[in-house]
Amino acid sequence: MIPRYSRPEMTAIWSPEAKFRIWFEIEAHACDALAELGVIPKEAAKAVWERGDFEVARIDEIERETKHDVIAFLTNLAEYVGPEARFVHQGMTSSDVLDTCLAVQLARASDILLDDLDQILAVLKRRAYEHKDDVCVGRSHGIHAEPTTFGLKLAQAYAEMARNRDRLATARAEIATCAISGAVGTFANIPPEVEAHVAQAMGLTVEPISTQVIPRDRHAAFFATLAVIASSVERIAVEVRHLQRTEVLEAEEFFSEGQKGSSAMPHKRNPILSENLTGLARMVRAYALPAMENVALWHERDISHSSVERMIGPDATVTLDFALMRLKGLIDNLVVYPENMRANLDRLGGLIHSQRVLLALTQAGVSREDAYRLVQRNAMKVWREQADFLTLLRADSEVSAALGAEELAELFDLGYHTKHVNTLFQRIFGE
Repeated sequence: MIPRYSRPEMTAIWSPEAKFRIWFEIEAHACDALAELGVIPKEAAKAVWERGDFEVARIDEIERETKHDVIAFLTNLAEYVGPEARFVHQGMTSSDVLDTCLAVQLARASDILLDDLDQILAVLKRRAYEHKDDVCVGRSHGIHAEPTTFGLKLAQAYAEMARNRDRLATARAEIATCAISGAVGTFANIPPEVEAHVAQAMGLTVEPISTQVIPRDRHAAFFATLAVIASSVERIAVEVRHLQRTEVLEAEEFFSEGQKGSSAMPHKRNPILSENLTGLARMVRAYALPAMENVALWHERDISHSSVERMIGPDATVTLDFALMRLKGLIDNLVVYPENMRANLDRLGGLIHSQRVLLALTQAGVSREDAYRLVQRNAMKVWREQADFLTLLRADSEVSAALGAEELAELFDLGYHTKHVNTLFQRIFGE
């Protein structure tokens, strides 16, 4: 985790203090269940809660000798609890603690990310309605296609992020499972009732069947979901980067008072936030592949996944959290230039209406092949000579034989291209 790209609430989830606190709660809740079942004395379970504590530095010191983090934690815990500590970790294995803890951390991280997405959805909706009727050119292959509105661009982003929110909610539910099933997952030395109790106490569901670890297909799906969300972040960021190009300049990132764009060129206003988001998205996607490679472990378990998850768990969630909040601020403060959008619409002399002319010719009795030839013949003249498309069409005897001057003019009405904006907004926003 790099502080430059981190927010305190998310990084706190992955701190050693938070991790060991979760470990303690797992062990203490397991003691409660074992005490209720009569496996250990109730006084022992009570002592764990009352006297149980830990010290991160001391755990690290013990681990340097034991080379085992869970044993180091249990040893330090026993130093606080006293003789009753012999009843802690009864019938459990290290993975019971580690995997259940990771499930808690990922669930808590998901809650922050879900809130991030809610904030992004709110700002996208507000800006979409703000620019619902601001007509701009749509582009395919980077080339002018037909008109759309800037509000529809933002509404598309809203719909995409809404799908991402649903995906993350599903991934959260799938990852939030508890396994307290003992060595190789058979419950040989610990009753299933303990697992059920710990799961409820920690806000998790019971893992239906574990080996000695929670199956890693769950984690693969979780990190793949984060990667998809990051890809959506990048899609929006790339759109902003293109729209801010000097030759386009239909929208740009807010440039604050005192901000500098270049150490050499004082005139520069660069899309640094969206470029940064592109880079952060690459990193989040990079964490998905090792999560998928973690699925195939040896037999009931190995620890080839462990070192991977110690890195990708914090890094993927912290990075995506930062990226989402950066995206939220970018959209919230995005400067939009409707007048430049209109100027760009007019740059090709009306070619954006070529399909309308094509269809009108076919409806007037011209074959599709001939209609395409007539429209393209005049369109190419516009490209070469920077002429006016409507003027050329009126002067073309074959076109004018099929369509009158007034009928041709009606085909160049921008309103035709945007007449269903309200319908699309109702589909997306339901209002």
